[in-house]
Amino acid sequence: MEDSTVVELYEWLDEMTELVEKETDEPYLDSLAIVLEAIFHGEVRDEAYESIRQTVTDTLQRVNVDDYDAITIRKAIQLAVLKGMKDGTQPHHEMTPEAIALFVGYLTEKFVHEKERVRLFDPASGTGNLLLTVMEHLEKGIEAYASEIDPTLIKISLYNANLQKKRVEYFHQDSLSPFLLDPVDVVVSDLPIGYYPDDVRARDFALRAEKGHSYAHHLFIEQSLTYTKPGGYLILLVPEFLFESEEAEKLHTFLQKEAHVIGLLQLPNSAFKSNANKKSIFVLRKKGRHVDGVQQPLLAMLPSFSNTSAMEDILQKINSWFEENKARL
Repeated sequence: MEDSTVVELYEWLDEMTELVEKETDEPYLDSLAIVLEAIFHGEVRDEAYESIRQTVTDTLQRVNVDDYDAITIRKAIQLAVLKGMKDGTQPHHEMTPEAIALFVGYLTEKFVHEKERVRLFDPASGTGNLLLTVMEHLEKGIEAYASEIDPTLIKISLYNANLQKKRVEYFHQDSLSPFLLDPVDVVVSDLPIGYYPDDVRARDFALRAEKGHSYAHHLFIEQSLTYTKPGGYLILLVPEFLFESEEAEKLHTFLQKEAHVIGLLQLPNSAFKSNANKKSIFVLRKKGRHVDGVQQPLLAMLPSFSNTSAMEDILQKINSWFEENKARL
C-alpha cells in the first residue's frame, strides 16, 4: 500500500487532471501534462486553455507541492500516469514498473559507486520514471540526459523532474537520430520493442535489417553504445526473445565486437501482465583500451519482488559477485 502522503498528493493530481480532461476534452495524459506545468509555474500559461485558467489557479491554492519530498512527488505522478495509461490506446505509452526501476537503480549504483560524478542517459525516457528513480540512488554529482519523441510523455517527464528539483537535459527528437551529446558513463533504458519505421535512417546502423523494417530494440542497443564512453555501462531492459529472432546472429556478432557482456538478469513473471511482455536486464560494458570484461557474467533469475526472503538471498549473491569482480569493473 502506498504511503498516505503519496495517496493524498495523487488524489489531488487526479482531481485536477479529471477537471482539465472534462473542460478541454483532452486525453488524461495530456491533461496531466497541463496540470504538472500549471503546478510548476503556478498558473495555466497556454492561451489555448484560457477557459480553465481561473479554476486551476484556485485549485492550486489548496496544496503546496513543496511540502512533499521528491520521492513522494515521483510516486504520486507515477500513479497518475499509470491511470492514464491503463485505458490508453497507444502501445508505447507504458511505464517501467516501480520495483524494476528501483532494481535498475541499485545495479547502477553498484557499477558507479567509486565515481565522484556520473553522466547518465536514457535514450527512450518516456515519462522519466526509470531515469528519475535511478537518480535517487546515486548520492553523487549527476549530469542526466534524456530523449523522447512523444510530446506528451516528454512534457510529463520534464515537469516530473522539475517538481522533484532534479536537473535533466532533454532531447525532443527521434532517439535514433544523432545527438549533440558527448558520451556518457551509463545508459539506462527500457528499450522500445518492435519495428523501426524509418528505413532510410536505419541504413546508418550496422544492426539494420537486410530486408524490411529493422528491430527498434536492436538499433537502440547500437545507438546506446555509440553514446557511451569506452568502459561505460549500459543497463537495458530488453525483451526475453532478444536472441531468438532472425536477426539474433547479427546482434550477437556485433556485441562480441563492441561490448563485454557483464550480466543478464531474468525478471520475474509477476512483474509483467503476460509472458509476451517479459523482459530481462541486460548489462553491457563498452570495449576500449584497458577495459576488461568479467570471467563469469552475472546471471540470475530474480524472484518475485514481493518475496522478501528470496530477494534478500539473491541480493546477497549479487553483492558477492560484485565483490569477486570489483578489480575488473
